[in-house]
Amino acid sequence: MPAKRVLIGFGVDVDAVAGWLGSYGGEDSPLDISRGMFAGEVGTPRLLKLFKKYGLKTTWFIPGHSLETFPEQMAAVRDAGHEIGLHGYSHENPTAMSVQQQADILDHTYKLLTEFNNGIPPKGSVAPWWETSKEGVELLLEKGIEYDHSGMGHDCQAYFMRDEDRWTKIDYSAAAATWMKPLVKGKETGLVQIPANWYLDDLPPMMFIKASPNSHGFVNPRDLEEIWKDMFTYCYREEEEFIFPITIHPDVSGRPQVLLMLERFIEWINTHENVHWVPMIQMANEFRAKNKPVAGAKMPRGFQEKN
Repeated sequence: MPAKRVLIGFGVDVDAVAGWLGSYGGEDSPLDISRGMFAGEVGTPRLLKLFKKYGLKTTWFIPGHSLETFPEQMAAVRDAGHEIGLHGYSHENPTAMSVQQQADILDHTYKLLTEFNNGIPPKGSVAPWWETSKEGVELLLEKGIEYDHSGMGHDCQAYFMRDEDRWTKIDYSAAAATWMKPLVKGKETGLVQIPANWYLDDLPPMMFIKASPNSHGFVNPRDLEEIWKDMFTYCYREEEEFIFPITIHPDVSGRPQVLLMLERFIEWINTHENVHWVPMIQMANEFRAKNKPVAGAKMPRGFQEKN
């Protein structure tokens, strides 16, 4: 039998120049910076045109740097009615920063996006490189963020995040007894996780990065299309209800060969019954309506008062 209810959606990470500054090793390369400009000025309008063609509402995770560098293009995203979420400022790695640095970036980008979006604050966040720091959950809850899209504890079901799981790294210079310890789970919170997935991401297989010796960039989009179809087919067969969040970037999916693949994939998905294209906030809201966190779980700031 087909699944009873499937929620599928695109999360668009507008890495653009910010990605080269914070993660991809292109901060000293005019060539790589120009590739970031392509993402903002060319790739973004192309994706908006694609979504308009198929009537899709998506979620755009916009670094503060991208918002301020491409105000016209980001305004087009907003005005088309897409959800807007957090994605750092310059695609910084949260695990490499102090707590204060993380808090400062979160405060600044939250304010930027709220003012840009006509006073509507962001409800979702993606950590750059999907690297949530040990303080990340607490910081997001304090800011009132309702869902994160950076964890990989499942591949087709949302779940409530835990704060600070703890594990022991191996130290070969010490006695084995000092590291033979299990992971200690943190406490469940009211922050919903819409799971990320490297295998549902356009960037690793289809963006060449000079500074990364194992980067791809020349993978045939049809190969990725087949992987995505196989993943969806399995979930559609095995799960009564599931979510299928896909991560794309204007840096990658703004290219002609990938846009054509996305057209084919969208049209194939639309041949299935009970499948709905939605922004990620709807995935989080529907999960929250059917599931409750453990008693006493810390909720996003202001959430209980609103609901």
